[in-house]
Amino acid sequence: MGSVLALSGGVGGAKLCTGLAAELAPGALHVVVNTADDFEHLGLYISPDTDSLLYALSGRNSESRGWGLSGETWQAMDALAQLGGETWFRLGDRDLATHLFRTEALTAGMSLSEVTSLLARRLGIASHLHPMSDDPVRTVVHSVEGDLPFQRYFVGRQCEPPVTGFSFEGLDAAVPNGALLELLESDDLDCILICPSNPFVSIDPILLLPGVWQRLRDCPAPVIAVSPIVAGVAIKGPAAKMMAELGMPVSAAAVLAHYQSACPDMLTGFVIDLSDATLAPEMTATGVKTVATATLMKTLDDKRALARFCLDLARQS
Repeated sequence: MGSVLALSGGVGGAKLCTGLAAELAPGALHVVVNTADDFEHLGLYISPDTDSLLYALSGRNSESRGWGLSGETWQAMDALAQLGGETWFRLGDRDLATHLFRTEALTAGMSLSEVTSLLARRLGIASHLHPMSDDPVRTVVHSVEGDLPFQRYFVGRQCEPPVTGFSFEGLDAAVPNGALLELLESDDLDCILICPSNPFVSIDPILLLPGVWQRLRDCPAPVIAVSPIVAGVAIKGPAAKMMAELGMPVSAAAVLAHYQSACPDMLTGFVIDLSDATLAPEMTATGVKTVATATLMKTLDDKRALARFCLDLARQS
């Protein structure tokens, strides 16, 4: 297989991308990462989903915690707390190095794409990581308590306020990453995978960049999505809670319906968990081939197995 393009959010997407990187030739994987939950904190530029990919693909992520670096310590945050500083968004001592490096490079005039590629190379990652745009896009969570910047909702409030919708500041004016657009026009692109990330706040910001989902629809490579909902629950993050609060059924079928509504005729295939296999015929009847396999990724073997399944499905499409 030639080049593979993955659209990813943070932890869940990083797991599948780790499997893809292990199954593909070095450099064959391109990952376009959501940057709509990036923000500035303590004077530093923080890019949470990008860092999840960087740490997972370099083998430095904390498997037990599910985010951040393994072997992390928190002395800087403890000292900041003693000074009365903001510690609601905790940055580990080792993690701080990433944010310091990125912020310094951006201040020196590098683009977000350039510094992301540099970080990947410095961490020994052969895959290509692309921020969805070098222009700022910021997710706003509309809730019963009012509008909240995404990280204030997600980390600060621990996803407690019921949501009523989402918007993305700067989206209409943002230019999609040039590498993404070039890849979609390349004869070398064999497969496009939408990772099992939150469809509302991780994948939608990428797809809804001007012209992106239409280019995916028109690209000859098959477009396959993996459901983040398994047996009515989200494996990681608040996707299921969001769906219920938005009045949607909490199911893999509802995720597919969301993508079909937001991006008509884009998907070629949809992958669901074996626990939802009975839904496959009715979902296939909507025009998107739906197949079931084990989608829970606890080990590297699990990640590689799901990656192989998705790549085989693409070959058959």
